Amino acid sequence: MAFVSMGLSDLEKYHPERTEPADFAAFWAETLAEARSAPAVLETTPVDTGLTTVTIEDVTFPGFGGQPVKGWLVRPRGAEGPLPTVVSYVGYGGGRGLPHDHLLWASAGYAQLVMDTRGQGAEWAVGDTPDEGPGSGPAYPGSMTRGILDPATYYYRRVFTDGVRAVDAVRTHEAVDPARVLVAGGSQGGGIALAVAGLVPDVAGVLADVPFLQHIRRATEITDAYPYKEVANFCKTHRDKIETVFRTLSYFDGLNFAARATAPALYSVALMDDTCPPDTVYASYNHYLGPKEISVYPYNGHEGGGGHHVPVALAFAASLVRTRLG
Repeated sequence: MAFVSMGLSDLEKYHPERTEPADFAAFWAETLAEARSAPAVLETTPVDTGLTTVTIEDVTFPGFGGQPVKGWLVRPRGAEGPLPTVVSYVGYGGGRGLPHDHLLWASAGYAQLVMDTRGQGAEWAVGDTPDEGPGSGPAYPGSMTRGILDPATYYYRRVFTDGVRAVDAVRTHEAVDPARVLVAGGSQGGGIALAVAGLVPDVAGVLADVPFLQHIRRATEITDAYPYKEVANFCKTHRDKIETVFRTLSYFDGLNFAARATAPALYSVALMDDTCPPDTVYASYNHYLGPKEISVYPYNGHEGGGGHHVPVALAFAASLVRTRLG
């Protein structure tokens, strides 16, 4: 794989114009008000995993339309609360996986809520949350084009709302410090985290690794990789619906959430990433409103920084939770 984008010096200056619908803020305010008509509750059931250093609970909370969304809550056993907490979102095609897949943050002293992604969880990690929303028109296989002809029925309206409600719900748990909740994820998970940061102004921080769903139209024009290719394939068939498609996607483009988000953010980008091309990541990063930093992995693809990025993320999160304590 060769470099798939412009040079780093140009990426650092790349600040494309955003396409934001006039009713973007109203659309999301109405969507969240409707979702929040269901009380934020976190139903928990202890899980016996045989692990002795963590407490793991199978959790359910109301997401979009009050529909039940699954997750895992993992925390260090016996830790004095309330704890700083990471709400983490999963990459495309995966679900919440198995409880022992998520031990890093608890090992560092955090609680972690891992949100299942509705309608996914069959490609590389299991999931348990069906997609019960509207949007049953023609769609290319995958999630990117479900309900894509109307923002009200588009799949990611439901997912981003679930992401916000995950933050609402975890803040009700007695072990969680509601002032020290960070959002995190890689690829699709990073895109969800950035959307949530743009919709929930008081999260403590954002960790977005090689984020998906940024500068979406540009992505469909410069990469043949999936999942963006799903949108291109849909447009190839529905030639008369192209502008309708991208109007819908403008309500979900990470650039428009980044331009509203004020929490400190740590991005990562890989310069040989053809799944989430680096100019799409930098477009989001350069529009990000709050304090920000970015870790660059020049010779990596969509795996990004991998294990080498973990200490960077832990140090960034630790600096934020110390600040909130102070």
